[in-house]
Amino acid sequence: MKKIDITLFAVLFVSVAALFVLHFVGNKPANSSDGNRVVSADAVALGVAYVEMDSVLLNFDMFSDKSEELLAKRTAAENRLNAQGNAYQKSAMDYQDKVSKGLVTRAQATEMEEALYKQQQDILALSEQLQAELLEEESVMNNQIMDYVSTYLEENKDLYNYQYILAKSFGGVVLYGDEAHDITKSVIEGLNKKYSAEGTK
Repeated sequence: MKKIDITLFAVLFVSVAALFVLHFVGNKPANSSDGNRVVSADAVALGVAYVEMDSVLLNFDMFSDKSEELLAKRTAAENRLNAQGNAYQKSAMDYQDKVSKGLVTRAQATEMEEALYKQQQDILALSEQLQAELLEEESVMNNQIMDYVSTYLEENKDLYNYQYILAKSFGGVVLYGDEAHDITKSVIEGLNKKYSAEGTK
């Protein structure tokens, strides 16, 4: 009988506590700048929210601008390599034509071969250099984007009122997140507003 009374008391206590939480926490929406969805109070109470980084990158104007700059540099690098490749091909055809017609001595042919080899090595070295530069540019761009997002969230921590904001992306550490904790749209709007106001790329 005593065990039943203790069990019943425990059940009643948990029920009352649940009703208390639902009444005073669950029914009050938190302030959010997301116009389409209000983040629930329990999400704020938990102190954790997340941002879909793939969506941020697709919709953040700064990422679009910097991607265009990187694409322009990549195109310029390709054009430079193509120009040198065409020059090498022209030199190689000239060499073959002169050798096949007997227009050069063996010593001259050897010199031409050495020049072609050097030209080929220069193209390979340039290709590696440009590739390394583009990879570095891309890495710096990604770091700049992440720094901008982190700085924005830090500057507006009172607006979002979370202890932790996680970055959720495909293949990332955060595999699942309840939509009640998703503040992606609000963050994207805030980022674009700040970036537009600064007026710099």
